Amino acid sequence: MWHIAKREFYDNLNSLRFALTTVLLLGLMLTNAVVHLREQPVSVQKYLAAVRDARNVLEARADSLYELARKGPGKLYKKPSTLHFCAEGGDPFLSGAVESNHYFWGNGDLRSFWQMRYPAATLNLTNIRPDVTKIDWAFVIGYVLSLIALLFTFDSVAGERERGTLRLILANSVPRHTVLVGKFLGALMSISIPFALTVLINLLVLSTSSTISLGTDAWGRLGIIFFVGLLYISLFLALGLLVSARVQRSAVSLVMLLLTWVTLVVFMPSVLALIASGFSSPMSKDELRIRQKQINDKHLAEYRRALGGPNSEALEAGSKYVTHEAAEQERLIEKRLDEQIVQVQHARSITRISPTAVLQHLLESFAGTGFERHLQFLENAQRYASEYRKFIVDTDRGDPESLHLIGVRRAMSKKPVSPESIPIFEDSVSLSKDFNAAAIDLLLLTLFFVVLFSGAYLAFVRVEV
Repeated sequence: MWHIAKREFYDNLNSLRFALTTVLLLGLMLTNAVVHLREQPVSVQKYLAAVRDARNVLEARADSLYELARKGPGKLYKKPSTLHFCAEGGDPFLSGAVESNHYFWGNGDLRSFWQMRYPAATLNLTNIRPDVTKIDWAFVIGYVLSLIALLFTFDSVAGERERGTLRLILANSVPRHTVLVGKFLGALMSISIPFALTVLINLLVLSTSSTISLGTDAWGRLGIIFFVGLLYISLFLALGLLVSARVQRSAVSLVMLLLTWVTLVVFMPSVLALIASGFSSPMSKDELRIRQKQINDKHLAEYRRALGGPNSEALEAGSKYVTHEAAEQERLIEKRLDEQIVQVQHARSITRISPTAVLQHLLESFAGTGFERHLQFLENAQRYASEYRKFIVDTDRGDPESLHLIGVRRAMSKKPVSPESIPIFEDSVSLSKDFNAAAIDLLLLTLFFVVLFSGAYLAFVRVEV
């Protein structure tokens, strides 16, 4: 097996396709590194400036607990990933912030309280495709290396059969599975070596920048991404061996593999996502506004019915009106958000038929970009919103002179709040959560490889030489 693998590797090493593969991967990886070196520091600086400005606005309200309670924590920003060069993940089309919006209505001394809002990053939803394809690792592995894997294996069996060398190999009583595995390993080494070399050069160029630092967690994620890339390449190597073993001529094998590649890599992910997006329809903006008005009208009617009582009851009714109305409005907004998330998840589930879509999901998860990363950001923001509300309530309860009626200015604490005591939003990612989100995709990618390699073996043992 090792002798066959070495022979396959040496044959590929001396071929023009190996040299072209190395040059192509080197050019793509250097381009990826240079672009990331130019864009990442700018992205980080914008994020830090936005966070600083938002914090300054929040601390400026510390003179009034009521203003802190009414206007909320302001904008919460998503932290850019240090591994953005591995997979962009459609981040330009996912919101980079959530905000606490409070400008809705006023009724006498009462004002509407803040609710979490989840603005869309792309207002023109009919055209969300980027102008150019991003040259990230996901593009290099998903498109370029998958095609290269087919070019390295399309003639592995058919070409040997045409030249008559396959008959000589099998005449030496070599088990067919040994020949097949040897060819697979030789092709895998032929692609893994230039891939690993260009990855190291890519990371070496990135390490020259003082603004980009890769910690222990980032290096662990890079190792996982490299392993996933090899698994994906192995899948297409198995596909190439399968088709090569089923046909008589290498030219026919090449044509069939190119058509299969276009179907799996280019056609299926986009078309399936387009079809799946129509299966479920989230709440529209017009429907949202109508239901918001209904909620406000309902609570306003309850408040007006309570105004005929003593002053203390009116204050309590005002507090309930403001806080309950804001809570129900936020539940409605979160319901719409959940419907949008379900729509995306349905589309992602259907596109898993394509191994390229599975690879994209995996690289996004471990690079800290894309949809799964966005879900973690939303979870962090919602957890912080609960923490912020608890801080307001606890601070108000700490003042014995307050009536402890959140939502009414004269019934809340008048003492200024220490800016340092206001909770700070921290947007963090969890590798364990990423593993949980990627578990199904990892199993699917492994299953694709096992099925294709098993098919290649069954086809090869039936080859007539």
